[in-house]
Amino acid sequence: MSPAPDPQPVRLFSTDLDGTLLGNPEATQRFKAAWTALSPEARPLLVYNTGRLVDDLRRFVDDGTLPPADFYIGGVGTQVFDVRAGRMLAELNDHLADGWDLARVREITARFPGVRPQPDEFQHEFKSSWFLDRASPAAIRELKRQLTDTGLKVKLVYSSGRDLDVLPRNATKGGALSWLCARLGVPLDTVLVAGDTGNDASMFRLPGVRGIIVENALPELFEATVDVPTYSSRQILADGVLDGLCHYGVVCVLPTKEKTRVKRADMAPGFQMLFTGTKLGSLTDKEKAFLATAYEQALVALKKNITPLGFSACSLADNTVTGTDANYRSVWARDGAITVWSTLQVDDEEVRAAQIATLETLLNATTPNGQVPANVRIDDGVPDYSGVGSIASIDSGLWVIIALYNHAHRTGDHSLLYRHADRLQTIMNWLSAQDSNNDGLLEIPEGGDWTDLFGRSYNILYDEVLWFRANVCYGRILELMGQFDRAADYLRWSQKIRGRILDVFWPTTAPDANGPRANRFADRQSGLGDTQYLLAEITPFAFNWRCDTYGNILAFLMNVLDVDRARTAFRFMWGVGVNQPWPVANLYPVVQAGDPDWRAYYTVNLLNLPHHYHNGGLWPFIGGMWVRFIHRLGFHEVACRELVRLAELNKLGRNHEWEFNEWAHGQTGRPMGKAFQAWSAASFLRACHEVGADPKSLADT
Repeated sequence: MSPAPDPQPVRLFSTDLDGTLLGNPEATQRFKAAWTALSPEARPLLVYNTGRLVDDLRRFVDDGTLPPADFYIGGVGTQVFDVRAGRMLAELNDHLADGWDLARVREITARFPGVRPQPDEFQHEFKSSWFLDRASPAAIRELKRQLTDTGLKVKLVYSSGRDLDVLPRNATKGGALSWLCARLGVPLDTVLVAGDTGNDASMFRLPGVRGIIVENALPELFEATVDVPTYSSRQILADGVLDGLCHYGVVCVLPTKEKTRVKRADMAPGFQMLFTGTKLGSLTDKEKAFLATAYEQALVALKKNITPLGFSACSLADNTVTGTDANYRSVWARDGAITVWSTLQVDDEEVRAAQIATLETLLNATTPNGQVPANVRIDDGVPDYSGVGSIASIDSGLWVIIALYNHAHRTGDHSLLYRHADRLQTIMNWLSAQDSNNDGLLEIPEGGDWTDLFGRSYNILYDEVLWFRANVCYGRILELMGQFDRAADYLRWSQKIRGRILDVFWPTTAPDANGPRANRFADRQSGLGDTQYLLAEITPFAFNWRCDTYGNILAFLMNVLDVDRARTAFRFMWGVGVNQPWPVANLYPVVQAGDPDWRAYYTVNLLNLPHHYHNGGLWPFIGGMWVRFIHRLGFHEVACRELVRLAELNKLGRNHEWEFNEWAHGQTGRPMGKAFQAWSAASFLRACHEVGADPKSLADT
C-alpha cells in the first residue's frame, strides 16, 4: 500500500545499508549529497541499521562513502553506538542477555547440515552469523527447534536465501530501534525506515512507523509487510531511498545523475581495465542534442503504433506484410505489454490511452481458463492463441500481469485490477498449470515464448525470470486490492521460484543446505564449476550453457540477480562483446549449423541463421534494457555512451532514418526487421528516463 505522505514531520530516519544505501556507488553518492545539503536544524536524526557490526559499518563514513550518522545499530539489532558520545550503549546488553549462551548457540548450529560460519568481522557476543544456502522454511524451523529444546531463547533471521543470524530473542533491527527511540524520547510515528530484505521487516512493523521499500527489495520483505502501509519506490537501492525521502517530504531537491557519476579513475581496478578503450566522460552538447532528437523521434515511432485496440507490433502504415508476416498487424501480448511497461514514465495522454487499450484488448480476449492470446488481430479483432507450429505463447500471460501491476502502481489507477479481478486469477491459474511437477519452475514447450522460432524448451531462463516477477506482481496486485493473505501466498511462492532459478541456472560448487537437488540430472552443471552468468536452458536430460543476454539482463531488472552476481554477468557479457557492433546481441555465442543445438527449421524464412533474429541478432529493445542494466550497476558514463550508440542504431533504417527497426544483423549491424517497431522505441524512451537523458533531465544539466 502507498498512502499519502503523513503530515507528521520525520524526526528520525533509520535505514539498512547493503542492498538499500549500498550497491550502486553513484546512487550512494546522490544520497550523501542530498542528505548533507539539508540544514542541520531541519535534518532528522540519521541511524544506520544493519547486519554489519559497528566497527565494520563505520568505515563507510570514515572513507567518505556515506554521510555521518547520529547512531549506528549494528549486528542485526545487537549493538547501538552513539556517534556524538563516541561510545557503545552497553545498557542494551541487559535487554539481550536473557536466555542467551553464545558458546552453546555456536556448538548446536555448527552441527546443522550445510551451515558455514561467516567471517569473524560479522560475529560478536550477541550475534552468531552463518551462511546457509537455499534453506527451506522447514530447515530453519528445525534448527530453531534444536536450539530452543536446550533452553536457549533465540531468534533466527534468515534473508537473501543465504544469510542466517542466530540472535537473542529480544534482538532485531526493529527491537533495537524501538529501544533507541524510547531512550531518546522520539515517538515512533515520527520515525521513517528503509530496507530491502526480510531482516528489515521488524523495523517496518513497529507501530506508527512509516517505511520505504526500494524497488530491488526481495519478496520476503513485501510478504512481511503486506498489511503495513509503506511507500514502494519504483527505483532501486539509494535512488529508491531518495525517492521515498522525497515522497515523505524529507528531501525536496535531488542531485543529478551527471553530477554524481563515478569516473573511471574512481572505479574498482577490474572495471577500469574492463572499460579500457571505451570513450567515457560527460556527454558533449552535440551528444545531448542528438539524444534529444532521438527521444523526439522515438515518440514519433511509438505513436505510429497506436491503434484503436492498443499498440501494434510495428507501424501498419510503414510495413508491407505478406504471408506469415500478416500477424504483425496485431496487438501482441508480449510486445504490447513491454511497450506499456516501458512507456509509463512518458507523460502523454495519447500514449496513456493506448496503454489502457492494449491491456483491455488482451484481457478481454483471455479464454475462460486463463490463456492470454499471443496476439489480437487489429483488422478484425480475432485473437490468436498459438504461434509457429500452433504452439501456445506462455510468456503472453506473464508479461500482461507484469505490465498491469506496473501500470496500476505508476498511475494509481486500479480500475483495471477490479474490473478484471476474476480473469487475473484465472491467468495465474493457467500459468501455474505449466509447472506440471510443482517444483516452482514452468515447463515451456519448444518455441513457446518470444524465441518462437528457436529450439529451447522445458526450463528456460527468460520464462522463469518472468514467472518469478509475475508472482511478485500478482501478489502486489492483491495487496493493492486489500487481499493480504492471498497476496502473502504469492509473494512467498515467488521466493521459492527465485531460489530455484539461482540454484538451477547459476551453477556452483557450494554445498546445498536442503540435501540432494530435486533435478539430479542437472547436477551435470557442476562440471561447469562456478559460472559467470545464468545458463540459458535446463532440461531433465541436458542443459544449454550459452549466455542468454536478454535473460540475464531481465534477471537483474526483475530482481532475481543481486548486484554482485549482476556485475559478474556484466563483466562476462561486456568482455565477449555482446554490445558489438551495436547494443545488443540476444545470445552469445550463436548456434552454428552442425552444433548439437542446431535445428533444421532455423532456415525457415532465413530468420535464425547465425547472427540473425533470435540466433545472435541485435535487438534495440534489449539494448534499451542493457543501458538500464549498466546504469543500475553504477556506471552512469558507460550507460550514457551505450545510449548514444543505441540511438545511432535506431537512426539506421532500411528505407528511412530513425526507423527504430526491429532487429539488426549481429555482424554487419544493418537493420533487417520491421520498421518503427513499438518496443524498440518504447525501450529507448525508458532508458532515456532512467539515465536522465530525457528532455526534462537534459535541460536541467
